[in-house]
Amino acid sequence: MVTNLWPELAPGSGPLYQRLAERLEHDIANGKLAEGDKLPPQRDLAFDIGTTVGTVGRAYALLRERGLVSGEVGRGTFVLARRPNLAVSLRESATYLSPKSGITRYDLAPACDVGQSVVLADTIAAICRDNPKLVASFGVNPDHWLEAGRIWLSRGGFEPTEDMVVVTSGGHVSLMAVVSAVTRPGDTVLFEELSTPPGARGVIELGRRVATIRIDKYGAIPEDFRAACAQQHPKLAVLTPTASCPTTSTMPVDRRTAIAEIAREFSVLLVEDDQFGRLSCDPSPLLACFAPERTFVVGGLSASVAHGLKGAWIASPPAWRDRVRIAFKLLSGGLTYLNAETSARLVLSGDAARIETRVAAQNRLTTAIASEVLAGYQFDSTPNLAALWLALPDTWNSSSFKQAVQQKGYLIDDEDEFKTGRSERLFHRVWLGLSGHTDPAELRRGVSVIRTLLDEGQAGYERLD
Repeated sequence: MVTNLWPELAPGSGPLYQRLAERLEHDIANGKLAEGDKLPPQRDLAFDIGTTVGTVGRAYALLRERGLVSGEVGRGTFVLARRPNLAVSLRESATYLSPKSGITRYDLAPACDVGQSVVLADTIAAICRDNPKLVASFGVNPDHWLEAGRIWLSRGGFEPTEDMVVVTSGGHVSLMAVVSAVTRPGDTVLFEELSTPPGARGVIELGRRVATIRIDKYGAIPEDFRAACAQQHPKLAVLTPTASCPTTSTMPVDRRTAIAEIAREFSVLLVEDDQFGRLSCDPSPLLACFAPERTFVVGGLSASVAHGLKGAWIASPPAWRDRVRIAFKLLSGGLTYLNAETSARLVLSGDAARIETRVAAQNRLTTAIASEVLAGYQFDSTPNLAALWLALPDTWNSSSFKQAVQQKGYLIDDEDEFKTGRSERLFHRVWLGLSGHTDPAELRRGVSVIRTLLDEGQAGYERLD
């Protein structure tokens, strides 16, 4: 049956074929167009909405790329079966929410406890003493907050100016602010096929589409990035070139150069997630060094100074800076003086860098203990981060191993936790985030439990359904 269709196209500045495709996709998602419905012939629809056959043809082609319709020569274009809602599937797979009490968490990577609470207490007390009226205030944004961000984000040959810096309250909300500022609902945002869990889920909640880039041991593969740009027409790509989570990989310089050139060729903006960059001490030039006009750098204090502080900054291309700043304010309600001032004072006094040095040293000790206990098994790690991307023996799959570990009282993350979309690719790995555990004996006991399960294999695991 040919569907009678005259889509109501919302006004906008985007190309008509994209708006037509978005409207048709909306109708498919809402059931107005059902599986098996035949779309009108291109010439008929073009006449109905007052456009060209070529415009309708491009819209239909875009729907085919998104897997929503199929075109059959001589028969027409038909709606395919609706795919499961990606946002729901990602939310249902998440263990990002707080687990049950009494379980030891090996699924986090905050800055470990090296006594920074003493420094924080002194800093906060001084702020309350010096500026008691401002502690309860909104609406201030002094220059030294920008200077702190400029200092903290400067590394690997990248040195932003103060007019590029946006002060924020965490890496995740920084990413959401950039996405909100530079894309519109329905736009596509690219992620590496394995990425920090909240990022892709947050983008989906903002009404954007997520597509993936295949990775290897060096991160995003340039050829796959090029194909994704050509096929998915993304507005933005989110990448972690240094100390990627969960793989711990760091992208070599020639690959960073290639990624920047492809982004420029297809007019794609980039977010460089550098949350673990400073802690890793990797000397490679940042991706922003190769594409400064289109790269947003996100970094903060959570991974290397104090997770609870949520101090962070964005280095934005100057043309986008005000839009990003406003988007952050609309999404978060704005900065609190105490949080931003504490973060700035820690950086400007040098306390943040000194704490970071102690955190890195403790992480090296933690990783050394875990490496000793797991000797003989393959895992990837990166300097100064207490995180392991552990390869499982053939007797285990990722999800079952996670369940077995959890039955022993420990929470780790399987590979599905990091997948940014549905994928048939299997890595047969789990992720251990150990930075929250600094007691050597306790850590050794916990990792030994994991070692025993690896040795016994799945034959020694019984589901408790």
